Amino acid sequence: MEGQLSRIDVTVLPVGWSRPSGPRTESEVAGNWSPALSPDGRHLAYVSDRGGVPAVWVQPVGSELTFRVDTGGEPVTAVRWSSGGGWLACEITPGGAPRHEVWLVRPDGSDLHQVAGFGADTAENMRWLPGRPVLALTENLTTAVLLDVVAGTRTVVAHGDLLSLLDVDPAGRFALLRYGPRGSREIVLRDLSTGVEKPITRGERAVFSPGGGNVYALSQDGEVPVLIRVAGDAVEVLTGLRDGPGEVEDFTITADGRTAAVLWNVRGGESEVALIGLDHDGDRVPVPVSPLPGLVVGELAWSFDGSALAFTAEGPGQPHGVWVRSGGEVRAVSAEPASPGAVRPTLEVFPAHDGLTLTGWLFQPSAPGPHPTVLWLHGGPEAQERPGHGPLFQSLVNRGIAVFAANVRGSSGFGRSFVDADNGARRYAAIEDVRTCVTYLRDSGIAGSVGCMGRSYGGYLTLAALTTFPSLFAVGVDVCGMSNFSTFYQHTEPWIAAAAVSKYGDPVLDADLLADLSPIKRIDQLSAPLLVVHGENDSNVPVIEAEQVVKALASRGVEHRYLLFPGEGHELLHRSSRAEYLREVLTWLDKHLLTA
Repeated sequence: MEGQLSRIDVTVLPVGWSRPSGPRTESEVAGNWSPALSPDGRHLAYVSDRGGVPAVWVQPVGSELTFRVDTGGEPVTAVRWSSGGGWLACEITPGGAPRHEVWLVRPDGSDLHQVAGFGADTAENMRWLPGRPVLALTENLTTAVLLDVVAGTRTVVAHGDLLSLLDVDPAGRFALLRYGPRGSREIVLRDLSTGVEKPITRGERAVFSPGGGNVYALSQDGEVPVLIRVAGDAVEVLTGLRDGPGEVEDFTITADGRTAAVLWNVRGGESEVALIGLDHDGDRVPVPVSPLPGLVVGELAWSFDGSALAFTAEGPGQPHGVWVRSGGEVRAVSAEPASPGAVRPTLEVFPAHDGLTLTGWLFQPSAPGPHPTVLWLHGGPEAQERPGHGPLFQSLVNRGIAVFAANVRGSSGFGRSFVDADNGARRYAAIEDVRTCVTYLRDSGIAGSVGCMGRSYGGYLTLAALTTFPSLFAVGVDVCGMSNFSTFYQHTEPWIAAAAVSKYGDPVLDADLLADLSPIKRIDQLSAPLLVVHGENDSNVPVIEAEQVVKALASRGVEHRYLLFPGEGHELLHRSSRAEYLREVLTWLDKHLLTA
């Protein structure tokens, strides 16, 4: 037995149930995420930072009582509830770095122990196989592993470069594997007895049907992602009936295989969710889940019995909350209401220098413009700026500073061609998009003086823009951005470097291109005051990327400030760190943008 706990009796759980604490300032809260329902849908496990550090909490659906599950104190990034109910699988990130460990713990907080990601290894993409006490995961993007928590066995089902295990069929004969670097991943069906592999589709996610005879996959073979069902050599598109443009972002299938919950990305970044019947005689017409409690929804998850669907929702001034749909009703489990004065952004659409359509979300003060304006550049670059929770944006608007959160080429949500439009040497065009955004904002009467800031890839693009168009900007903020592709490839995690080649270029074959695209090579052009922010434990974009910028600016006497966070990695996971970050950024922009 797995330790059956499909119905949890709160009375037998340890002392420690409580109601969430009182009001929290926007600057300190990320919210709640990674919802995982108990098998019968009556309880929800999720990750919340309400205690200051992301941790696992368990809460009965329909009750305000919560119970924190002790996982050792390190930040938790994800939780999954086994289909038998006896275990929670927790993804933990020591020191906030990209390396992940997987730990198991009972829902009552007992029997905590590590099962993957030992030493220097990293473990990710964990998934409980439905109806089985077996956890599937991937280590180091090279090793596909099955952990039987009853037998206590570990089985390696496949090895390969840039590999991820997606699912194993109920009979244990076949596995769904994903291979390849960013933006170029293929899903294959592997016969575990012979090792023979059959291509399924290009994409990121796939699962078997309950009987194992069909494969459901989020296919990226076409211009926009769609949900497909593959039966032998027959392929059926299940999401081709939605009216209007949009792309499928995520899906989840009930354990009985009868219903799919599908998440669409529409209208430049808003969300729609619908249920699709999967019975062979069904009509396939999506049934909308409405109204949604936020503009942006994510992380769909069914209970094992199919009675409840969990998801996250957020919006302007509304942090991530966890919600459950059951019996046709959507209700909050743990969610904060939107701030009553939050500014709702508008979607701006305009042409790039070469005619490509660009978009972005504009947050404006109520007073007429032009306004001092911050141009925000997101990470990825295969990510998307959306109308979600942004305490920095709201705080800036309250100060009279407009924010334009841009989706330059390379962003997701606008089709495959747009995502690939900044690959390799096409990155010069993405840098030019930054100038196009400033031109649009000024020609539209929105912007006066402009500052540029972004994190991760957005930090890189900020440095590239500040060194390529120095006269455009009054101030800059670089948050964990790459400054030198050569040192980035040398010092980042090996699996991150390998996966990045398809997007940025090969560090050997494309060395000259990457050198020319590196902001450090023209750092003497940078004149705007620059705030540099980095996590000391960041091994995704290593801290050397910040240090060489700071050293170069100091040697030239350019005004700058270096904000280094000990105990943090690529993300600021502690609420205290995020509060300090917000405070320092606002002070920097008040000084250099409001007075520019």
